[in-house]
Amino acid sequence: MTAAQRERAALVETMRTVGPDAPTLCGDWTTRDLAAHLVVREGRLDTTPGIAVPFLAGYTEKVRSQVAQSTDWDELLDKIASGPPLYSPFKILDPVANMGEMYIHHEDVRRAQTGWEPRPLDDATVKALGRGLPIMARLTLAKAPARVSLRMPDGKTLATVGRGSELTVTGEPQEVLLFISGRDAVRLEFDGDAALVDAVRASRRGL
Repeated sequence: MTAAQRERAALVETMRTVGPDAPTLCGDWTTRDLAAHLVVREGRLDTTPGIAVPFLAGYTEKVRSQVAQSTDWDELLDKIASGPPLYSPFKILDPVANMGEMYIHHEDVRRAQTGWEPRPLDDATVKALGRGLPIMARLTLAKAPARVSLRMPDGKTLATVGRGSELTVTGEPQEVLLFISGRDAVRLEFDGDAALVDAVRASRRGL
């Protein structure tokens, strides 16, 4: 079982535990809404453009909402657990395209609950999550109002993006990943002017 498959299974287990009406960090989405998003993302390729193109987002959201309302909760979870359909490109790209997706959304469920704490992760999972960080940082922080350096606790620089005043963000790769994906429920250290930290936090992050 790959790291992506393990994270998928862990996400499904957590969703089963909290139920379909639990909050998430995805705006006003419940766990049912998030589950429908994952099913549609992998199984309804006609909605894929709307994930990245704002002009087409309305159609994607319409399909996701229909799936959320018309599909039994256990069926939604079973579809996620079974992985991408055979015809889906995500079937082949699962280790690359779904590792971050499953981890981020798993934490969207976990960290929306009171009293959350970061999970201990095995080395293979941490390595898999950190593999694409430099490229993703350049995509998600391109418009950040600062020159942002992302570093690990041991001092290793994961990526440096942007222009302007310096801001250093330090933490484990999985926490950095959540931050550049637009999440604020993270355990990170920020070294820079307080106003600059607030500005970067308030800026649009994520794809």
